This record gives sequence, C-alpha cells and structure tokens, in this order.
Amino acid sequence: MSETPMQVVEGIYSAFGTGDVPGVLGRFHDDIHWNEANNFPYADGNPYIGPDAVLSGVFGRCVGEWEGFRVEIDELLDAGDTIVALGHYGGTYKATGTPQRTQMVHVWRIRDGKAAQFQQYADTLHVARVTGAV
Repeated sequence: MSETPMQVVEGIYSAFGTGDVPGVLGRFHDDIHWNEANNFPYADGNPYIGPDAVLSGVFGRCVGEWEGFRVEIDELLDAGDTIVALGHYGGTYKATGTPQRTQMVHVWRIRDGKAAQFQQYADTLHVARVTGAV
C-alpha cells in the first residue's frame, strides 16, 4: 500500500531533519514544481522543476549559506491531496552571523504518492534583515 499524502509530507520533513537527502528527493515526483515565496532569496529560479533543480537551486544554496538550517513544523493540516505545513525556519546566516526564526507556510500537493507541487510562503522581510539585504 502506498503512503497517504500526510505520510509523504511527514516523511519528507523527517528525512530533511536527519540530513537524508535521498530520502527527501525520493518522495518528490520526477516533475515536481517547486516555488519559493516571492522575494525570498532563492525565488530567482522559480519554478524549480524536478528534484535535481530543487537540490541545486534551493537545498545546495541553503547548506552553503546557513549554519544549522532547519525546518521546525508546528502543525500539519490535512486537506486530502494537499497538505499544509505551518512552522518556522531556524539557523544562522553565515555571512552576517545573524540567527533566524522565520515564520513559514508550505503547501504540498501530492500526486501518485509523491510530492508534485510545493509552494512556500515566508516572512521575506525578516529573512532580508537576517541576510543583510535590507
């Protein structure tokens, strides 16, 4: 039996939290469409299409620019094939040495037992202040 949409998303966050990149990417549809929030530092590649694009355009940049980057999920909301995650980002921006606790929302759409779409919403002004962009 395949995973429910909730189990897919829980598995993504669990794998991400332990640094299991193959475990994250393995839950992505081959043509996942990934969108960062407008004005977020990594939105310049929107939409990222496919797991490799997400790995290089988002995850790779996070690892390079943040110390201890993490996603803290406060609540997951189940809407069938759509799962909404409420939470915060943590970590310290390496270039400024400034820590963050940034509010975020992730909207996942699951198709055929894998994540097919991702939309991020985040406090981009806070991130801009942490990164020294403003």
